[in-house]
Amino acid sequence: MESESNLIKVEVAFALPHEQVILAIDVSPGTTIDQAIQQSGILDRYPQIDLAHNKVGVFGRLAKLSQVLRAGDRVEIYRGLIADPKEVRRQRAAEGKVTKRGAGAHEEAGDEA
Repeated sequence: MESESNLIKVEVAFALPHEQVILAIDVSPGTTIDQAIQQSGILDRYPQIDLAHNKVGVFGRLAKLSQVLRAGDRVEIYRGLIADPKEVRRQRAAEGKVTKRGAGAHEEAGDEA
């Protein structure tokens, strides 16, 4: 085992809708994202995490499990999307058009009265 002075500090983060966890751990220089996640114990705490499917990143930027970490890095494990972002935008756009037509029609009727 390496002496504590040779270790670097990193964080491993995971969030659910109503719970967030950030685990601070000390790892050896040259540790990969995958190794840090394994060492953190987060997979035992959240068995729903599947590194074959969940994407990971460092400070909001997607990264590969094989990426080597630097001191102070925060590894983030991302959850899958609940809804397709393109479909949500389409729905919002459609609702916005209906609302504008409805509001405009209502205003015109009010102007005539």
